[in-house]
Order: sequence, then structure tokens, then C-alpha cells
Amino acid sequence: MPFSYKPLWKLLIDKEMTKKSLMKVAGISKSTMDKMGRGEQVSLEILDRICTFFHCEISEIVMFIEGEKMK
Repeated sequence: MPFSYKPLWKLLIDKEMTKKSLMKVAGISKSTMDKMGRGEQVSLEILDRICTFFHCEISEIVMFIEGEKMK
């Protein structure tokens, strides 16, 4: 995938927050969180919920990895 959720994982660490607590406050299912853990695509609606919760830009939770080929 040409995108990575590493910025989100770092943000969770910085905020001393678990993935489970993010799932609860942002209404994210376990299967969606599992997809993100594997670096798979999730809907923009999910990313919007996360950005809304953290009051951040999408670039603060997802990064583009140049040179990666799309499946």
C-alpha cells in the first residue's frame, strides 16, 4: 500500500491512548482497526472520525509512501 498509519500509532503513543480506546471514542470496529494495523485501506469516513476526535489534519494520521505500488 502506498499509505502508512504510522503517524496515527505515534499520535496514540504521544496521547497515551490505546487502540481500544480510540475504537470506542471514534466508533471504529475491531475489523477496521485490524485493517489499519495491516496497512490496508479504510474509508475516508473512518479517517474523518479520527481527525475530528484529535482535531488534526489527515497528514497527522496517514502518510504517503512514495514508490509503493498499489495492489
